[in-house]
Amino acid sequence: MDKTYTSVSSFDGGDRRPGPAGPLDRLRRLIAPERGDREDTQLAVALCFVAGMTNAGGFLAVGQYTSHMSGVVSGLADNLVLGATDLVLMGLSALGAFLAGAACSAILINWGRRRANTSQYALPLSLEAALLLLFGAMGMLRPAVPYFLNVAVPLLCFIMGLQNAIITKISRARIRTTHLTGMVTDIGIELGKMLYWNRRTADAVIAAGQDATRVHADLAKLRLLASLVGSFFIGGVLGALGFKVIGFSVTVPLALLLLLLAIVPLIDDLRRAPARR
Repeated sequence: MDKTYTSVSSFDGGDRRPGPAGPLDRLRRLIAPERGDREDTQLAVALCFVAGMTNAGGFLAVGQYTSHMSGVVSGLADNLVLGATDLVLMGLSALGAFLAGAACSAILINWGRRRANTSQYALPLSLEAALLLLFGAMGMLRPAVPYFLNVAVPLLCFIMGLQNAIITKISRARIRTTHLTGMVTDIGIELGKMLYWNRRTADAVIAAGQDATRVHADLAKLRLLASLVGSFFIGGVLGALGFKVIGFSVTVPLALLLLLLAIVPLIDDLRRAPARR
């Protein structure tokens, strides 16, 4: 794999911790400041699932996708030309909310990092879980919530910006989880490499064993990309089914999944807090 999808953790050299790991220790490593490549992959797959579920389910709830800003910005341009002022304002609120979510994630992560907290990535995940529960509660009380769409769309965009910034900070801007354009493009590139017919080059180069022009697909990278896209798709299917069958209460198990990822580092820091005083 190339540098885009390898060595994405801050723990260079992978997982060096000896001994067997129990369930709590595995959760601790998954969201810890220092992780191995396996934990990075597992976390990315989990967050892709959450993003897919939120994005597809949110579409059934509010009538638009909220995880990718390309469509939002394009819609802004179209509506500005058409003179649809109300839609321009809604687009601006969605874009601003996504930016605010990413900024909030960066603030929380850097705040935890400055204090050497193990929960520096768990903090924005916990906030995301709380906001998903808020979105679900708003949906269940929709008749009593004035201007529901005007509030719900920016809220979902904020959640998506928050989450995308988490994995961006963890992976040092090498992995995204809320949109698939780059990943699908990279899958196409690797498939093209796989199908490429390598012809023989100059005899002298071949004889020296230095055929630098041969094209090879990175199968490890391809498997990782396929797992991320597949996780997003499965999350989208379950999110759409969940909102269709049981409604806004589907946000409860989704929030519990995020809390499960975040709870162990949060407890660790709470336990260490008295000692720091």
